[in-house]
Amino acid sequence: MNFDQLKDEWNNNNAQHQEISEDMLKIKEARTPIDKIRKQMKQEFMLQVVSLVLGAFVPKIFDFSMPLKSTYLIFYGIVVAFCTYYFYKFYRFYKHSYDLSIDSRKNLLWFYYEMKLNVELYKALTYIIGFIMISFCATALFLTKNDLLARILEKLSLTYIVLNAFITILIIGVLTELWARFYYGKHIKQIKVIIDSLDEE
Repeated sequence: MNFDQLKDEWNNNNAQHQEISEDMLKIKEARTPIDKIRKQMKQEFMLQVVSLVLGAFVPKIFDFSMPLKSTYLIFYGIVVAFCTYYFYKFYRFYKHSYDLSIDSRKNLLWFYYEMKLNVELYKALTYIIGFIMISFCATALFLTKNDLLARILEKLSLTYIVLNAFITILIIGVLTELWARFYYGKHIKQIKVIIDSLDEE
């Protein structure tokens, strides 16, 4: 075998090995933001479960009347149903992210897009809960004494009440977007940068 040919093959093997090593280093680098996301998911899951449990005691804390308590429990049941679906999706993704070995660009892509989907589900859940809370407040207003409702409507026009509800939903939306961006966004961006830096498989 020609010495030059042998040297070329040796250099090609070294270049391939170096390329694989660099890709593996980048994939290992992705583990840090993924681990941070998992940790935050676990913390947030626990916080949401505790909040949901505490929500069951609201009628007792605020001493709701029987009709108001029954109405609250209906709205609370709807919130629990939505949250249960979200928790199920959230938990499945969380568990599967541990079962999946993050050792290739394909698996990193799966994690990246599934995480983005979960963040969108999280936002949607927050908007839904916001609408349910506003609906409960409106229903509670009609269930309280008629003279209280009459006094409120005397002081406030219907336009003002609708505008107030709209502004409340807008504030909930802005806070949700900011929270998702602050809590998960930076780590998702880090994963995307690593995926983009890897060669196409």
